[in-house]
Amino acid sequence: MTSKEKTNLICSILSERKASGIVYIAVEDKTSLCDYFIIAGGRSKTQVKSIAENLEEKLKKEHALVPQRSEGIQGGRWAVLDYADVIVHLFGDEERDFYRLERLWEDGSNLTRWED
Repeated sequence: MTSKEKTNLICSILSERKASGIVYIAVEDKTSLCDYFIIAGGRSKTQVKSIAENLEEKLKKEHALVPQRSEGIQGGRWAVLDYADVIVHLFGDEERDFYRLERLWEDGSNLTRWED
């Protein structure tokens, strides 16, 4: 599976769970960390936690994809799931406004808003 295919799959799963403001940013020319960042939100701690847990479970069961690392899921304010070439960032509204990852990584042409 290519990085782009993985990105589309993850965005689709996030959309199914009603994640808000789903965007992905192509960063392969900006960092060696990964090819894409996916950023999405949840309206509450419970939703952020649920979205992260569902994503991890669905990717493992249906696609044999396991994150190399995950952080923050239990707290529900933010979560990071590292799938090597794609890194997923989930935030509550307040945390997303504070960190503004979109502004740090986008250059005007590399950010795509996910549309169902």
